[in-house]
Amino acid sequence: MTENEQYPGLGLVETSTIAVWKEGLLLESGVTFGPITLAYETYGTLNEKKDNAILVCHALSGGAHAAGWLPGQRKPGWWDIMIGPGKAFDTDRYFVISPNVIGSCYGSSGPSSIDPGTGKPYGPRFPVVTVNDMVKAEVPLLDHLGVEKLLCVTGGSMGGMLALQWAVAYPRRVRSAIAIATTHRHSPQQIAFNEVARQSVMADPAWNKGDYYGAEGPRLGLAVARMVGHLTYLSDLGMERKFGRRLRNRERYGYDFSLDFEVESYLRYQGQSFVERFDANSMLYITKALDYFDLAGGHESLTDAFRGNHSLFLLIAFSSDWLYPPQQLKDVAKAIRRSGGEATYYEISSDYGHDAFLLEYQKQEPLVASFLRRVQEAAP
Repeated sequence: MTENEQYPGLGLVETSTIAVWKEGLLLESGVTFGPITLAYETYGTLNEKKDNAILVCHALSGGAHAAGWLPGQRKPGWWDIMIGPGKAFDTDRYFVISPNVIGSCYGSSGPSSIDPGTGKPYGPRFPVVTVNDMVKAEVPLLDHLGVEKLLCVTGGSMGGMLALQWAVAYPRRVRSAIAIATTHRHSPQQIAFNEVARQSVMADPAWNKGDYYGAEGPRLGLAVARMVGHLTYLSDLGMERKFGRRLRNRERYGYDFSLDFEVESYLRYQGQSFVERFDANSMLYITKALDYFDLAGGHESLTDAFRGNHSLFLLIAFSSDWLYPPQQLKDVAKAIRRSGGEATYYEISSDYGHDAFLLEYQKQEPLVASFLRRVQEAAP
């Protein structure tokens, strides 16, 4: 097997890190934190005009590894179906940048990172961060890469919030934004789901108030948190088609509390696999950042947040997404248009629920590709 056959698409890639905000970044909480480490990957080549850069923002459990293959891994990056030669974000045309947000556990500064003052993980001493802080932290990365203005910033779920925040906070550095399966702020129900997940982690005695590094940590609590979260990523119809009421390795009910149904097995698998790859404290910090997010914050209204903004917007929602219902992105589109801006809104019919942004690439690809070409052809 050749390397191209073993690692199709972008082939092998590597993750880089950079130290930014060495004098400290003033966070929304009032705390100054720094220096900050950012992990990132890039794909494709920045052209001579330096006007073909696309910033890809990840969801809660994502990271810098968005596409291609890292040595020794059996799966490509989390959005490999959308990024690469000839794909929606065509790396033969565009220079794609994929950073990991602060607060995460995949290379950027977060609660599991080492505090240089103590030589131990920050744990609960890591400052609370917001979506706006995450965006601010990434600005020096663009400067380092020589990108003055992004052709586009994009992402799904939390990544969509980051994309919208980029466009509102730095309109002169963003020509367009593609926000997918996301919202401009969390509703009480969305906050409630996150709080249940956080409480399941903090109720686990092994959480130890966040100081569990070097020990097993809150594995049971984090697994339950993921199970709760994963329910919101699916749809009722999708679950009915995938699992129904099928039993798992048995012909009749067990009449006890062991596994009966396929869907129970699936959720337990999702919970356990998440524990192996994600940090519990990062889950707490990032879900809190999502709950604090309000694109209209600091403005009189959501419409006012977009006033004077000349970026072009593509907003994509999915019919069965009940975590971020289509109406929430419709409200963003209306606000942009009321402000005098330009927004294109699409609602894709899908049974995959919220996870559709990671799965329905064939329906998203033509929308994204044509939008990016239109942005390129438009006057800067």
